Amino acid sequence: MTTAESDRRSILAAGAALSLAAVLPGDASAQSSARGSSMRILVVNANTSAIVTEKLVAEALAAASPGTQITSATGTFGGRVIGSRAEHAIAEHSTIALVSEHAADCDAVVIGVSYDTGLRGARELLPIPVVGMTEAGLLTACMLGGRIGMIAFGRSSLPMYQELVNAYGLGTRIAGWRVLESVAAFQRGTNDALDREIVAGANALVNEDMAETVLLIGAVMAGVPRRLQPRVPVPLIDCLACGVKQAELLVRLGLPKPRTGSYAPPADRELVEVSPAIARAFAAASKMPR
Repeated sequence: MTTAESDRRSILAAGAALSLAAVLPGDASAQSSARGSSMRILVVNANTSAIVTEKLVAEALAAASPGTQITSATGTFGGRVIGSRAEHAIAEHSTIALVSEHAADCDAVVIGVSYDTGLRGARELLPIPVVGMTEAGLLTACMLGGRIGMIAFGRSSLPMYQELVNAYGLGTRIAGWRVLESVAAFQRGTNDALDREIVAGANALVNEDMAETVLLIGAVMAGVPRRLQPRVPVPLIDCLACGVKQAELLVRLGLPKPRTGSYAPPADRELVEVSPAIARAFAAASKMPR
């Protein structure tokens, strides 16, 4: 290589670096440098079941990149399991209480409830990325295939899941639904009979409904797709794992929080009889840039 060619390549490389810096969001490169490869993700379970939290944390640790720390918070009031609209309403309050109490030293939050309970409120309130596990699973499925098969637990909860999918604008991507009524998922350990039901449901979605990916809905299903994937011929999506990886991506992108619109920080208004943590979180949000 001649000296002139060498100089030309050096100039082009410098120009490319300057162009990249120009398109990075404001302080993204500074954030990346300060953070290094380490980040802290809070997994929030707004029901009051410790078993569910254990399963969520185990899969979050398995999915997380080296250097990512996983911490968790479990609801202190409300249902052991969220299976009705009323329980969901209570759990939305619980989500806001938990993120207000535990998210201050975290880089991102993953909502570890399959209804993505409290997602929108927490996303508005906090200055860090907030990811819903089912939203993350659905969006991942969209990038892996066409039509999505859905496996859920409890016929009474099916309309709530369908409404959630439609709210994300993805109703037309759904190939079909299979609903399981087993309560074995809410116990520790594996259950061979339940595994057979899940595999049969997933394969029925593939063979009968032409699903090209299958989403296994439910926080208690965290970790199950990893174990059952060899028995299903299309991607079997673990929503919690997708949520953790999406949270890592958003942290590394370093994009800013909206300063306008419905996800801008809430205005400074008087709150009555809320917990001190919620009051502090709202006060902090009111001071964010607009």
